[in-house]
This record gives sequence, structure tokens and C-alpha cells, in this order.
Amino acid sequence: MKKAFLAATALVALTGAASVPAPSLQLGSLAKVGTVSDRYQSYNIEMVEVTGGRFWAPYGGPADERYRQRPPIDLTDPTLVALAKALGPSLVRVSGTWANNTYLEAEGEHLSAPPTGFVQVLTREQWKNVVAFSKAVDAPIVTSFAVSNGTRDANGTWTPAQAQRLVDLTRTAGGTLYAAEFFNEANMPSAAPQMPKGYTAANYGAEFRLFRDWARKAVPDMKILGVGGVGEAGLLKDVPVPAEMGAHVSSEDMMKANPGSVDAVSYHFYGSVSQRCAGLGIGTAQKQDALSAQWLDMTVRDYRYYAALRDRFEPGKPMWNTETAQAACGGSPWASTFLDTFRYLNQNAALAQQGLQVVMHNTLAASDYALIDRDTMTPRPNYWAAVLWKRTMGSTVLASPASPSPALRLYAQCLPGTRGGVTVMALNTGEAAQGIDLGGKGTGWTMTGQPLDTRSVLINGKAPALSADNKLTGLDGVAVNGKVTLPGHAIAFYAMPGAANPACR
Repeated sequence: MKKAFLAATALVALTGAASVPAPSLQLGSLAKVGTVSDRYQSYNIEMVEVTGGRFWAPYGGPADERYRQRPPIDLTDPTLVALAKALGPSLVRVSGTWANNTYLEAEGEHLSAPPTGFVQVLTREQWKNVVAFSKAVDAPIVTSFAVSNGTRDANGTWTPAQAQRLVDLTRTAGGTLYAAEFFNEANMPSAAPQMPKGYTAANYGAEFRLFRDWARKAVPDMKILGVGGVGEAGLLKDVPVPAEMGAHVSSEDMMKANPGSVDAVSYHFYGSVSQRCAGLGIGTAQKQDALSAQWLDMTVRDYRYYAALRDRFEPGKPMWNTETAQAACGGSPWASTFLDTFRYLNQNAALAQQGLQVVMHNTLAASDYALIDRDTMTPRPNYWAAVLWKRTMGSTVLASPASPSPALRLYAQCLPGTRGGVTVMALNTGEAAQGIDLGGKGTGWTMTGQPLDTRSVLINGKAPALSADNKLTGLDGVAVNGKVTLPGHAIAFYAMPGAANPACR
């Protein structure tokens, strides 16, 4: 009965049977506000997933359990490859806090424990699998390098030996490094074990120059990103840094030390932390706020903070968000549900309007904030949202159409492969249905879920799925003609090939 009701509701949304006033969107006159990379929507695979190790523990265990041992991810799994390929072209970032202290074995070396100054061991076969995965799914590699005590000389200064080994192995395996940060989240250098004590912005400035000069010679085609700060506009602003995170280092001070040195300015964003890190004393993500304007708009606040630093120290450089998700520390229990899909898609669209070039979701298949449940290889609601985004939202970003209600967030981008075509993405965060006048014929996809924290989303009343032969099913669009009605707490994509927008070429 519930499925039949939802199917009928979705069809009402697409055919416009409800009598709700509908403003004309005037899609043909929406102004171009920018462009994004054709690999805009990308994702992370944490280094600790590749090596195996202690990552965020699933909920349901001991109350104080933060981490749990996990085996290495199988990047040759044909189901994982098929699901990732459907998101391409994209980028895959293999990094994270654990990358700061990971040791890559030398050729012929097989270690049972990491050398002094490291915490994890990355085998050569594991990295070869990363390269093969990257090529199979059309997602060039973005990474960062080890900087822990094991990488340093007798004076405690960073050396590029491990970084060079990674570059050499990548080439040997037939791959390339598309871009890299020096190391992960440089504004919290002591968050990872085996980092130098008392690391400062001056230390970073001097070592970044070593890294930059090495990278320009050793891997000249690799884009240098930096500095990869996180939380300085809100999450950690005016809040004492927990002792376990070590001293906080200012991104401003690090960027000031080497202006004009990166190809793109990178940063990370989390609006809050999950219950796993409640002990940090910086608050946790609240489920009742998931659809609030305050929660949804935090991502723009942080973008503007780091963009202002870009304007001062790296003017004209593109902005990349290289790590983001519902909440840090693995995500809240509702990070894997339809409730978080509003944040996921709003962030994609709002940051595209701001001028961001790449946004990398954390993670593809690890913990609650992942797009895919790693244990079952089941796509979560955010995965299906990502597929619809990839298929309908092109690289030319348009101004938002006028909305009849603050609860209805409307975004527009050019429809890929269709001259003059426009796609409208509508997020109805309120309970009331909303009428929209699309102004012509097109195709629609409406996402619904009951209850909102369901992990079983419907698209046009049907459950999307992965078939036995690894094909995506249940994603057919439905014809729309002019006026439509979007149910409360629903999301829709409307592809309008006849919009005749001159900016869409």
C-alpha cells in the first residue's frame, strides 16, 4: 500500500494534477553564472581503506567505540567498479588523515609491521589496484603524501623519498597523479599519530617549498593543491581545539608563507561531527536540523571563508573542495538516508553557483556517509542522487529560477549534450507541495522516501537498483509538460531540451 501511494504521489508530481500556483521559471532567460569541471562531482577513497586498518566503527557497538578494524577494500570488485563507473568522468581522491603516516613498500619488500615513524603499510599491489580502478572508472587520482616522523631526516625535516616512490609506482602501473595536496588537513597536523610535535605554520611554509620544488620537477603535470584546511569558518572557529587534535595551525598563515604557489586552492567542509566524536566538545549534527536553511547554507559560508583567502594569496586560482560529507567522524546514522540527500544535492548546486570547480564526497564506500554500503554493495540514496546529477546537470551553471517559497530551492544548469537545453533541480524541504511552471515539455525524475530517514529511495515511484549483470535499473524519466507539482519533502530533476537558453551551447 505504501509503495503504491508513493508511486501515485510521484506521478502527480510529474503530471501537475495538484492545483498549486506555479510561477514561470523562464528557463530561456536564465543567466550564465559560471562553469564547473566536467569532473565536478567526485569522491574519496580513504588511504586506510586501501591498506586496511582502524576506520570509523559502525553504529550499534560499544557506546565508546570510535574505530573498528577493517580489511582492505577490494578495488577489483566488479560491482564496485560498475557503480563507480556510472559516476564518471570524475576524480578519485586517495588520501585522508591516515595517508599522513602511511609507508609504501619498496620493490621486493614485504613488511609485517610499519617502520618506525609510520602507522600503516601500503603494499605495491594495493596501489597498483588503485591505479587500475582509476583507469577502469575514468577517475584520475588525487592524493596527498606521507609527512610523519618516518619521512624525516636527522634534523626532522621532511624528505620526498616516500612521495617519489609513490610517483614512480604510479607510472610503472600505467597511471598518473592528476593532483595532490602536500598532506591532509595541514591546519590540524597533530590529528594523526607520528607527526612532529609543535608543528607550526612556519614549519609548513618551509616544507611546502621543498614539496613544491620537488613536485614541479618530479611530476610536472600534477596539479598542486593547498593548503586543504578544514573547519576554520565554523566547526573550529572560536572553539578550543581538543587536545587530541594537537595545536591548530592557521590556513591564512600557511598561505601567507608561500603566495602564488598552488594550481588550485583546496579546503574541506563538514558542518559538524557525528556522535562518534561527541567527546571533542564541538557539538554534533542534529537530525531535526537536516532540512533547515542554517544547516544547508553552512557550506556556502565555509566556501566564502576560503575563497577570501584565495583572493588574497592565490588570486584567480580555482577552488576545490577535496573532502566533504554530512558530518565528520564517519557521518551520523542518518547520513546514509534520504534525509541527507537534500544536503548532498544542495551543496553540489550551491557551490557550483559560487564558482567551485570540484567537490569530492567522502566516501565512495566506507562508513555511514558513504555513497555505497561497502558490506553489501548496496547504493544509498545519495548514490542515486549523484547518478541523476551526473546525467542531467551539465558544466555550465545558470542563475537560480525564481521560487515561490523559501522551502523550495531551485537550481539550474545546462542540460548535457543538448544545445539550449536546461535542467532544473528542485529541492522541496517543506511539507507542502509546490507548483512549478517549467514552460514546456521535458523529462522528470522525482525522488521520494518515506520516512525521510529511509535508505530505500524511490525515483518516479520505482526503486532504483543494480541488476545481476551490474546495470543500473529503475532510472527511467517520465514525460512532463509545462506545469508540475512537487510533493513535500521531495527532490526532482527536470530536463528541458527546448528551453532555448543561449548560454547552453
